Amino acid sequence: MLPKPRADLKPNSEAFENTPLVKPTGFREYDARWLFPDEINLSGMQALGFGLGNVLFDLLGDDPQPRIIVGHDYRSYSQSIKLALTTGLMSAGVAVLDIGLALSPTAYFAQFHLDAPAVAMVTASHNENGWTGVKMGAARPLTFGPDEMSALRDMVLEHKGVARTGGTYERIDGVAQAYKDDLSKRDKFTRKLKAVVACGNGTAGAFAPDVLRALGIDVVELHCELDHSFPHHNPNPEDMEMLHAMRDKVLETGADIGFAFDGDGDRCGVVDNEGEEIFADKMGVLVGRDLAKQHKDAVFVADVKSTGLFMTDPELQAAGAKTQYWKTGHSYMKRQTHELGALAGFEKSGHYFFNAPIGRGYDDGIVTAIAICDMLERAGDASMADLRRSLPVTYGSPTMSPFCDDLKKYQVVERAIAHFEKLAAGGGSLIGQNIRDLVTVNGVRITVEDGTWGLVRASSNKPGLVVVVESPVSEDNMRAMFGAIDALLSSYDEVGEYDQKI
Repeated sequence: MLPKPRADLKPNSEAFENTPLVKPTGFREYDARWLFPDEINLSGMQALGFGLGNVLFDLLGDDPQPRIIVGHDYRSYSQSIKLALTTGLMSAGVAVLDIGLALSPTAYFAQFHLDAPAVAMVTASHNENGWTGVKMGAARPLTFGPDEMSALRDMVLEHKGVARTGGTYERIDGVAQAYKDDLSKRDKFTRKLKAVVACGNGTAGAFAPDVLRALGIDVVELHCELDHSFPHHNPNPEDMEMLHAMRDKVLETGADIGFAFDGDGDRCGVVDNEGEEIFADKMGVLVGRDLAKQHKDAVFVADVKSTGLFMTDPELQAAGAKTQYWKTGHSYMKRQTHELGALAGFEKSGHYFFNAPIGRGYDDGIVTAIAICDMLERAGDASMADLRRSLPVTYGSPTMSPFCDDLKKYQVVERAIAHFEKLAAGGGSLIGQNIRDLVTVNGVRITVEDGTWGLVRASSNKPGLVVVVESPVSEDNMRAMFGAIDALLSSYDEVGEYDQKI
């Protein structure tokens, strides 16, 4: 059995080679993320696997030997990390099914395909090289939330696990192809569509082009060759560098649309045929319109960073669609979409969650691209730009993140919530208007009478806050809302510089 993990080890030392290094800050709200090897070493990954195996026995108490899918993304160190995680899982008595190189949705698919309740996908998603992490779940199609992550953190850091014999390892080949076949076994598209498929040299390059071509899409590949050095930019569909490269290729080739996939393939970004990026919340409104026509009284979930159009769009209202705003974060959104029985969930970062008949409830960037192509097919001759222009005009900010220490950010947000709740209760105004409503499921989203809104929440995966503002009326009102929020945050000593400002 490994020694108790420590947080103070340095690489290139005897202790580093013999003792697990696990920084407590790597345990996030709904997944785990560390810099490797400075914040976790291979022995630390063994300790994580051992702890996860023990948590699985607690969560799946009626299962004499939990079965878990493991996979890894395309980084130079991910396979080594996965194998270290695997030895830890086996020492806890778990049956490990290794599917090899995978997207996160490939691993989620494998839970159904191989009838395994649990998953541990080694990925740092869109993070820069040097980062690693694990996305975990034990109740398909859901992934861990705060309760499970807290139990895992305590199990690992307090060294509470029980070693068991009987752990097994099995390499399962062919799951990647089974996943591709599952997505492409439907009818091909009848509308001729040319799509730029941008993968940022990440893992999606081994999956997305094949699936879309099999469905009849004329695919133009952009940075689809696997290269874990990410020579052009990080595979991040919120990264303007990636979107601009895709825009240029769309305009160069006359494509109908561009799809950008992140490093583990669970997110999808879009630019239209005119090279304009359509952020995922606005795309969600368009997809929601299309789905609401096919499914009576459709229910959707949108994260609190998303556009107010989910509540006010005339087409969604006319179709009888209802939308609930919920916590940002793929695990939160996945769970709420599942538990609410919603047709789909939309997160501004590019995670889309489709329940039956479209998907299985988990986030999958390729399923998202297919759903958007379905929308285009049903739109007749309308282009993606035509559909974008059909949306009511709003004036929105990018996602902005002022620095705030991980140990202080939640307390700062609680103070901001209390400030706006007191202002609203006292009949106070913001940007010269009455406050119409407050949503506090995840930070605080303040909406005034004309629909202008602003959000403050704690970042789930880095030391910082998240600020987003939008107005359906004017850019001036959008900027005024930011000014009001910024004035409050700037008064807090704990809040530092923004990564970007409007």
